[in-house]
Amino acid sequence: MEHVEALSKYVTHFVDQLAYSGVEEVVISPGSRSTPLAMTFAENQDIAHWVHLDERSAAFFALGIAKEKKKPVALVCTSGTAAANYYPAIVEAYYSRVPLIVLTADRPHELRDVGAPQAINQIKMFGDYVLWYQDLALPDADMSGYVRRQASRAVDVSSGRRMGPVHLNIPFREPLIPDFTMEGLWRGETVPVPKAVQGEQTPESSYLEKLVSGWNQKEKGLIVVGPQTDEQLAESVMDFAGRLGVPVLADPLSQLRAGTHDKRHLIENYDAILKSEAIREGLKPDYIIRFGAMPVSKAYLKWVRELDVDHYVVDEENQYREPSGISAQFIWSDSVLFTKKAAEGLQGEKEPSEWLQHWQHMNEKAKHLMLTEPGDEMNEGHAVVYLSEAMPDDSALFVGNSMPIRDVDSFFMSTPKQVEVLANRGANGIDGVISTAIGVASTGKRTTLLLGDVSFFHDMNGLWMAKHKEIPLTIVLINNDGGGIFSYLPQVQHKDHFEELFGTPVGLDYSKALEMYGAEHRRVTDWEAYKQALKDSYEQSGISVVEVMTNRQDHVSFHRSKWDSVQEAIRNGSEEDV
Repeated sequence: MEHVEALSKYVTHFVDQLAYSGVEEVVISPGSRSTPLAMTFAENQDIAHWVHLDERSAAFFALGIAKEKKKPVALVCTSGTAAANYYPAIVEAYYSRVPLIVLTADRPHELRDVGAPQAINQIKMFGDYVLWYQDLALPDADMSGYVRRQASRAVDVSSGRRMGPVHLNIPFREPLIPDFTMEGLWRGETVPVPKAVQGEQTPESSYLEKLVSGWNQKEKGLIVVGPQTDEQLAESVMDFAGRLGVPVLADPLSQLRAGTHDKRHLIENYDAILKSEAIREGLKPDYIIRFGAMPVSKAYLKWVRELDVDHYVVDEENQYREPSGISAQFIWSDSVLFTKKAAEGLQGEKEPSEWLQHWQHMNEKAKHLMLTEPGDEMNEGHAVVYLSEAMPDDSALFVGNSMPIRDVDSFFMSTPKQVEVLANRGANGIDGVISTAIGVASTGKRTTLLLGDVSFFHDMNGLWMAKHKEIPLTIVLINNDGGGIFSYLPQVQHKDHFEELFGTPVGLDYSKALEMYGAEHRRVTDWEAYKQALKDSYEQSGISVVEVMTNRQDHVSFHRSKWDSVQEAIRNGSEEDV
């Protein structure tokens, strides 16, 4: 078999199997060695292709699509450092359990380690940050069955119970252009490999009955839901909480704060409540059941470390996600199935206990004080409050790391709107945030991005895709000229080095860059202008940036005054609450 025929069958059957196994989208970055893959994906009508010029942004863009659709997205790049630019997004995908199929084109074996251009060592280059790796064989003779098995396995592994990235390194010899006029391509000659079937995962009935019976006999239980993306969990976990009669501490990324489900047991202000050591000492639960990852709240993490109680972590995957260092009982089970089956072992909803009512009263006091109307000075907290009021129903909020996610934790209260709250909390980096949000928006969901000025600076290249494909996106840019989160750390006491090493004022006029990307830009310095700018942004297509000017020097005092007022109100009213 001639080279071009072998190459053409190799790539068409490989891509066709990806489509058959459920891959719907691919993000391609231009390059020569990846020509066979790029052209074949473009030729295939079952997989939508996006072309992104910057590999780092491309990988985060694919991450956003996969995060929103919860389906594997393919990535294609040429050989050399192009593949290395994928690394940050792959690390994030690994820790946040997002399915990516990373396809790096490579030089053939005879051109490796001999000084050939664009030839680096790509063998297992992503190390332990992928769930599966293969260095595929060169196209030779008829390898249709072989490549179909590799493609099928890549999809099965990336989208299995432990979702995440996989890496296939694919060497190609020249000539690189397939011939799509040949016979025997696509699905005509080789039978596709069937997709793997995944069964349910729940504990044995006897074990679950024993657990639920023990919990039901204790009054001071607690359910915690950290970052997770299963929208079905909200109803089942709130029903479970109602039958146990316990409060539910809901992280902003839990998907519990927004929606029409029952929220009577929901506690969204626990971070402000738990910042006081005196309050924490009076809140010892009998047990804690946690779903999802560890919450964003550092106050909660500190509290858990102080407790000596039975702790249960329900996780879909066989992993040990418990950074507090406490001894916990891990229950590897589907969270929705677990809560539904556990609820079956309980009678109807319990009467509210003193324990539950105490949490509810504290939450209401905290909510009232956190939402108290601000003064004239702009602040990050009420930027979140007014944003939550302005966001359209059935939309997504993507949140940057460092301070934005913490402000959302403190100021994004429960709402009947259907708002999906997302963030890159796998590795918690500030890189690639714009691109990930644009990936979410590319699925057709109206998306708002909230991030800081340093994070915005990190990924301005990502704006190109939104401009190029006319993807609507509202960006709320909190500009306090630097890294506000460091002001809460001990480094702030070292005045000689703080601004240069940690405060890092950026000092840029972002309007110039935004003009280049065709974005609508509004810089606001008062609340009425902010509210109007948000309203206008949702009535426009394309990129709309609302830049909120705040003062980093006032940042810490504003937040601490809020937390202090909450703690004082709770301490003063603790006796009547209990």
